Amino acid sequence: MGFFNFIAELLKDPRGAIAGAIAMGPLAAYGLVFVIVFIETGVVFFPFLPGDSLLFASGFFAQGGGFNIIALLAVAWSAAILGDQCNFMIGHFFGRRIIASGKVKAMTPERIEKSRAFLDKWGHLAIFLGRFFPFIRTFVPFIAGMGGMHWRNFVVWNVLGGITWSTLFTLLGFFFGGIPVVQEHFELLIVGIVVVSLVPTVVGLVRARLRPRRT
Repeated sequence: MGFFNFIAELLKDPRGAIAGAIAMGPLAAYGLVFVIVFIETGVVFFPFLPGDSLLFASGFFAQGGGFNIIALLAVAWSAAILGDQCNFMIGHFFGRRIIASGKVKAMTPERIEKSRAFLDKWGHLAIFLGRFFPFIRTFVPFIAGMGGMHWRNFVVWNVLGGITWSTLFTLLGFFFGGIPVVQEHFELLIVGIVVVSLVPTVVGLVRARLRPRRT
């Protein structure tokens, strides 16, 4: 199963995509969870990956025995923490060159400005809070590294944020995935998670576009 095919299937049929990964064996199943969460949080080129919905759906399968919940949480924690740390280092060493190149199409001026404003407003706490917003989740550690945030301060908030975010969405799937109404509307719920997660980002982009006109 190709990586991008898995992403497309995860958005279209999350239960089928993860069931297929589990059928390939534990290494493939846990490996895919690790890779997707790591890349979404750690590689600035892929901010669109569905980390929230993947963790929720994986938690659902842990409730049914497809994953061991302890092992799944350990994998999610490791991927989230290492991913942000990688992103911070990319921003620190290559951030200005990457932005100047203009090759990262997802890194629009509006998204960069939104992430910078978020970081300026919340300081170190932005590393924790940013975990819960797509795109911002990817761009904040990158900009923090580029802006010279002290590595030690970043690590503390990175660990707290990574564990809280991945635990929350995984356990939501684990505890609520077995409810009949959730099972009946599982795909719709996954889409809802993606939409709700994107709302703050979309609102921020709209406001950023309207602000110059008002001025």
